[in-house]
Amino acid sequence: MHEATRQDAAANRSTRRWPAAWLAVAFAALAATAMAAPEKILLAAEDDWPPYSSVRGDRSGPEGFAVDVVREAFATQGVQVGFVVVPFARCMLMARTGEALGCFDATVLDDNRDTYHWHETPMFHEELAVFGRAGGSRRDMTLANLEGSTVGYTVGYTYPPAFFRNPKIRRVSAKSDRVLLEMLNAGRVDYILANTAPAYLRINASAKFKGRVEKVGSLSVDGFWIAFTRADPKGKRMALVFERGLQALKADGRYDTMQAAFRKRVGF
Repeated sequence: MHEATRQDAAANRSTRRWPAAWLAVAFAALAATAMAAPEKILLAAEDDWPPYSSVRGDRSGPEGFAVDVVREAFATQGVQVGFVVVPFARCMLMARTGEALGCFDATVLDDNRDTYHWHETPMFHEELAVFGRAGGSRRDMTLANLEGSTVGYTVGYTYPPAFFRNPKIRRVSAKSDRVLLEMLNAGRVDYILANTAPAYLRINASAKFKGRVEKVGSLSVDGFWIAFTRADPKGKRMALVFERGLQALKADGRYDTMQAAFRKRVGF
């Protein structure tokens, strides 16, 4: 074989090797991308409980302190969260049936403890308080003090079982905390049960309520969690993943920074 012919043959063999080499590089890149891609999950977020979780004004998704904690805690574990924003009762139903992997913000009660998977550490704590019209003499109302009174509560929210079991308390339901405040202000109920920060956020934002409605008692300080579904095997695993993410946020100081910024933003 002539020298030129040998060189041409070698060049052809080299050229044929290039596509194979590029394919190997491309497949390796795709594999690395797939390994680095975050796992994606869908959670249901409550639509009307500011400042923790509520729908944005443009209805583009949820906003609030709990939303930020959920997103950032999962991000530390390589999990990307998508949200569907719905009323709380629908939120819990979606988690129970597996339509969503979980729902927040939920409290753990005897009634729901075995219905969902729960992470160990609550995302935050919030007070459940009694609100009445301003000018009253009582500031120490308890469940026992509510006997003989008409008391408003929000449908689908969680309250002490003793509140529903006490036949001496006349209960009136409302579809939202905003409606509860309107009922109280109008004199349709004597008292309402509401969480302190969400209630005062609404009170201070409205001339209709400010100075006319106030806290008159405290019932409890409760933790709030994501209720993870038992209908999907991923629910239990994601409860553990979220717990690790929440602890990571607390360990590096980001949780405290987020909480301080949140409190400054809402004025509490």
